Amino acid sequence: MIERHLLPVLLKRATQYPVLTVTGPRQSGKTTLCRSAFAALPYANLERPDTREFARSDPQAFLAQFDAAEGVVIDEIQRVPELLSWIQVRVDEQPKMGRFILTGSHQFELSQHIAQSLAGRTTLLKLLPLSIAEVLPTLATYNVDEFLRNGGYPRIYEHQLDPAIVLGDYFETYVQRDLRELVQLRNIQLFEKFVRLCAGRVGQLLNASSLANDVGVSAQTVQEWLSLLEASYIIFRLPPWFNNISKRLIKSPKLYFYDVGLASWLIGVQRTEHLPTHPLRGNLFENLMVLEVLKNLHNAGLKPHLHFYRDSSGLEGDLLVENGIGLHLMEIKAAQTIASDAMRNLNKVSQILGEQALDKTLIYGGVEAQRRTDFEALPYTKVRAWCERKKLI
Repeated sequence: MIERHLLPVLLKRATQYPVLTVTGPRQSGKTTLCRSAFAALPYANLERPDTREFARSDPQAFLAQFDAAEGVVIDEIQRVPELLSWIQVRVDEQPKMGRFILTGSHQFELSQHIAQSLAGRTTLLKLLPLSIAEVLPTLATYNVDEFLRNGGYPRIYEHQLDPAIVLGDYFETYVQRDLRELVQLRNIQLFEKFVRLCAGRVGQLLNASSLANDVGVSAQTVQEWLSLLEASYIIFRLPPWFNNISKRLIKSPKLYFYDVGLASWLIGVQRTEHLPTHPLRGNLFENLMVLEVLKNLHNAGLKPHLHFYRDSSGLEGDLLVENGIGLHLMEIKAAQTIASDAMRNLNKVSQILGEQALDKTLIYGGVEAQRRTDFEALPYTKVRAWCERKKLI
């Protein structure tokens, strides 16, 4: 099993809260992590029809069977959300730390129920697919295009599987099973077209009206479908930076995928050789790097505060990372060499932000770390080390 950076946080939180809730995409490794971290506890999988029926029909008896073990790992808790109220009762009666370890794959639905039933009783952690920092120790050789094609789902690396097959199966399972549980889709084919069009807009400003026109549905339907993709950890929206500076700032978010391999598959990338000349390679690389920062912050048990900068003139900074006292500014370039004008836009953004801008970093597709006069050039494999140096994790 590939070592997950969330593990130390998970174990520590188990000594601080009676309930631990780990959410994240399906197949991101939640079950494997929780079962290995809490191997002495019994395990219940609510994906199993008989287990799910038992939990629904007699929740008190279902939970009582784990009393002797003084704890349990319950997988896919969103399948029986009413169980959370009964967990609340048991925790209030006996608030033993680390008593219930819960996992879930639908973040909105689950968060709503947790807010109602377990507020103050649980810690919420997110486990996303593998970060580059987690994968690197397991690889003999690697290059950036392989990361863009493979993404981060653990099965691909642990069993050396073909990403095109794994991700194709993943998407089919997602549409056929998970979505049908969340909503009644009238036209699966239109929805699949919509998801592929989203992948073609990765790293771009989200324009719901344009998406609606291209898919052939209403703007309201597009917004509902975007919420579905967010709820099930397929996409996320990166918000723009707002403050009181005088420039008029863009208010639309940018669109990214929680797994860049899935985005690559959705736009037709079947082999690594397809990527060097692909017109969306730069966008996919940007997605990969934003995701790498996001993963490292989540793996430290932190809530990320990430933004991008863009004003009405088109001036853009790819990533702004808040740290409480200011902003780390990041430019993201897929090239393996550093162009002389690579930081031109970010330098302008830095001037506008003034004292809020703490420093400037270029994340690029090369392998050599460099310290230039007024910025740092950071190889794409060194994001975790950068987060540590900046005391973000």
